[in-house]
Amino acid sequence: MDKPSAFRLLDTPTAEVAVYLPDGRGIVGPRGAAVADFLQPIAETLPAPLMGAVVNGDLRELTFPIQLEAQVRPVTLRDSDGIRIYRRSLVFLLEVAFSDLFPQGRLIVDHSVVSGGYFCRARPALDQAALRRLEAHMRELVQQNLPIVRAELPLDEAIAYFQTHGHTDKVRLLRHRAKDYLTVYRLGDYLDYHHGYMVPATGYLRWFALAPAEGGFILRFPQREHPTTLPPLGKPSKLLATFRQYGDWLRRLGINNVGSLNDAVESGRIREVVLVSEALHEQRIAEIAAKIAAQREAMRVVLIAGPSSSGKTTFSKRLTVQLLTQGLSPFPLELDNYFVDRKHTPRDAQGNYDFEHIDALDRDRLAEDVHRLLRGEAVQLPRYNFKTGHREPGEVVQLAPGQLIIMEGIHGLNPRLLPGIPREQTFRIYVSALTQLNLDCHNRVSTTDTRLLRRIVRDARDRGYSAQETIDRWEAVRRGEKRWIFPFQEEADVMFNSALVYELAVLKTYAVPLLLQVPHHTPAHIEAKRLLSLLEWFVPVEARLVPDDSLLREFIGGSILSAFLLWHNDLSSGQ
Repeated sequence: MDKPSAFRLLDTPTAEVAVYLPDGRGIVGPRGAAVADFLQPIAETLPAPLMGAVVNGDLRELTFPIQLEAQVRPVTLRDSDGIRIYRRSLVFLLEVAFSDLFPQGRLIVDHSVVSGGYFCRARPALDQAALRRLEAHMRELVQQNLPIVRAELPLDEAIAYFQTHGHTDKVRLLRHRAKDYLTVYRLGDYLDYHHGYMVPATGYLRWFALAPAEGGFILRFPQREHPTTLPPLGKPSKLLATFRQYGDWLRRLGINNVGSLNDAVESGRIREVVLVSEALHEQRIAEIAAKIAAQREAMRVVLIAGPSSSGKTTFSKRLTVQLLTQGLSPFPLELDNYFVDRKHTPRDAQGNYDFEHIDALDRDRLAEDVHRLLRGEAVQLPRYNFKTGHREPGEVVQLAPGQLIIMEGIHGLNPRLLPGIPREQTFRIYVSALTQLNLDCHNRVSTTDTRLLRRIVRDARDRGYSAQETIDRWEAVRRGEKRWIFPFQEEADVMFNSALVYELAVLKTYAVPLLLQVPHHTPAHIEAKRLLSLLEWFVPVEARLVPDDSLLREFIGGSILSAFLLWHNDLSSGQ
């Protein structure tokens, strides 16, 4: 006789389902309800406003229906994914308000600004009165708490819609899309594609302002550290001239967005785009070298700084080549050799060594060595042993009369790096991928994403790191940049934009296989999935088209400059 079972079969599922928070608490609610409804009871206890959720390891919008028991992590404005959702939704709100007030106008969301916002341009240009009307209308839409509705359109229908409404940049982009559908968002009668998730309604978008700027205006928004307040509007930045120069470069290339880049690839014009892009880089480096040479009587130290994967190393070598053509032979002084012994290295909040802290460098020894070198003395430089964590005696060097020192590192623009060296004897350069080709006039490509993709590719090739390991480290890298690099970028005498218009089309081939290996249900998988979605928009470009002295070679390999520093170091030391 069979034993009675403790289990029973349900003919129909129960009407309720539970979700479990990271701290183990459970919330029970109606099956099929939106994840926002499940999280509503704890929303007021979260550290910042709710923007989305991670459900069973996948990033989801707040409208996502919960059908089965799930692990749920709230995503707020203090999270990188949360701030992206907010900013993307805010751009959509701006689009809708602009379309309502200026139906025949054209809005372009151009690039980010240091103080927290996006620089935007309108055609025709908006005066202050029109800008006030636009902001007021945005606030009206927020007050109405209108739904932002997600839908999928067949690709041909989406193309026809944008063609009818005069969005030729979007039409050009979509003609290269491999998928046969497009995810769009609708607010009232306005519809657009946006690269990523949105908030469910306009009522979430309370923190913003519009401010006039030369040539356009700034859409201001909060930063993660203070998610419900707007940071002070900074003074006009030196970056603005760099952004305008990049816009001029794009006009010379005839490449305005990713769609036009893809057209160039498929039409066979990409060789021209690559060559002109590289020539524009070389022209700018030559200009910087000429500025240094013009001040050779007073100039003694060239300092180069920039965030991770900005291309500082290759830039330094190419600048050295150009300085040699000007009759200058700079001596490369490596800041990494001035790390303090590991036991004296500062630690971060988690107790880990903080190698990006300025006190991780022995600044007193560095300043002493620089002073002695500039006086023409012979100096025994240190060499840092990264295996033992101790400095060891290095080579003895002595500068030739009038010879420059060139130093590259993240602290190059920090006034605390070289105390006692007169400012007029230094030339400071900020290097970063400051701008990037956007998908279309409303969908930006973040330059931070460009640097992360560069680093993923380089780390896999040079250090054997997986994409997961690089992504896991990226948040700490970004914290260091915000503390030690970005606050000092305005100290630069010149800025160099290391972005190349075609580079994501090349990096795609290297990055996609690495990103596909990131395991599901890991925090890095969400970021990998987002980057893969971005790279889908690019038609790939073969690496063989990249010149062997290109800055991009620092990341994909094959640079002719890889051994240049060693040769030049011997030359500078008189060996």
